[in-house]
Amino acid sequence: MEQSTIGRIWNCLVSGDSISKGVVVDDETGKYSILEKNYVSLVQQKTRNVVRNVSRFGNTLPRGTGRLAREIAAEKPDIVLIEYGGNDCDFDWNAIAAHPEVAHEPNTDLSLFESTLTETVEGLKEKGIVPVLMTLPPLDADKFLKWVSRNDEGAEGSILRFLGSVTRIYWWQERYSAMITKVARKTKTRAIDVRGAFLGGSDFSALICKDGIHPNAAGHRLIAEAVLDYIAEDYSFMLTEADAAS
Repeated sequence: MEQSTIGRIWNCLVSGDSISKGVVVDDETGKYSILEKNYVSLVQQKTRNVVRNVSRFGNTLPRGTGRLAREIAAEKPDIVLIEYGGNDCDFDWNAIAAHPEVAHEPNTDLSLFESTLTETVEGLKEKGIVPVLMTLPPLDADKFLKWVSRNDEGAEGSILRFLGSVTRIYWWQERYSAMITKVARKTKTRAIDVRGAFLGGSDFSALICKDGIHPNAAGHRLIAEAVLDYIAEDYSFMLTEADAAS
């Protein structure tokens, strides 16, 4: 890190989907809400830099990065944290439940996901902006199947006929997380291993909401720790004095 960058306030932009937005599922009502102490807000509390969160519920990578040029022009970030994949790998489960015998495509084909992420990373670097990627938290396939089938046994059976096995939900999502790692490696871009942090514990399912995909409050604390570990390693001057000393 050049000495001239140390001591000044860095602007960080978080571009992602509902995970970065802080969306969680209420265990009692089963409705979505925004977690006040989500990972972005927890990182904000422990850093001196300005963090602007432009993540949106339902964002796919092409949709989110399509707005990135305008957001960069407005915010002038030094770093962009990129968190996508959960919606990209998702399917229209209602259509699958109605017609499990036909072919269905994910929201974003894996090859398009790769090319879009690569182009986004390279475009940011050309502008002198530091891109940082994030791997995906693991998906709890059993919870997820119950959620997308709305606990309807008929719909669940149809979805399983399409899938072949409930475990396909897990490894299908894992392919997108692995692609993030691949893009990080080939573009020499830093990736924060969120997935590894979740899988490093005894039961990652305890960190996931009842919908099987959104991290709960404990999961957000874990993501914040992973992001702060990255900052401490490469950008320690961005931490508050108390956190830099700890």
